[in-house]
Amino acid sequence: MGENQGIIVAGGRGQGHGLNQLSNPRYVAVDRDHSVYVSDYHNHRVMKWMKGANEGIVVAGGHGEGNSLTQLSNPCGIVVDQSGTVYVADCSNHRIMRWSPGDTQGSVFVGGNDRGSQLNQLSNPIGLSFDRDGNLYVSDQQNHRVQKFNIDRS
Repeated sequence: MGENQGIIVAGGRGQGHGLNQLSNPRYVAVDRDHSVYVSDYHNHRVMKWMKGANEGIVVAGGHGEGNSLTQLSNPCGIVVDQSGTVYVADCSNHRIMRWSPGDTQGSVFVGGNDRGSQLNQLSNPIGLSFDRDGNLYVSDQQNHRVQKFNIDRS
C-alpha cells in the first residue's frame, strides 16, 4: 500500500520564477495532447508544460501581479477547451480571464466589475469546470455560490 511513485511533469526545480520552476502551484488542467497547465499562484501566471518538456511556456499572465489584460493576480482554477483556449480564475482580480492560443493579452470573460455579489460580479473565484455542452461553471468562493455561463462558440 502506498508504493506508487509519481513522476514530475512540471516544476520540481525548487521554488522560483524561471521557466523550469513554479511558486505555489494551485490548479492543474490537462489537454488532449497531454500538455499540463498549471496556475502558478505566486508568479501570477499560467504555465503550459508539453509532454516531456524540461521547462514550461507562459500562456497567461507572467507580467507581474496586476489587473491589466496582460496580468493576473493570484490565479487559481484553470480549464482548457478543445481549441486550446485557457480560462483562468483570476482570484484577486475577481474575474475570469480567457486566453486564446497565441494571444499576448487575455480578455475578461466574466466579472471585472469590481468585487461584488451581482450576477456580473465575482468575489474570489476559485474553481472552474466545463460540462459536455461547453458551459463554464465558476465556484464564486466569497459569494458562496456556483454560477453557470454559456460560452459563445461562434
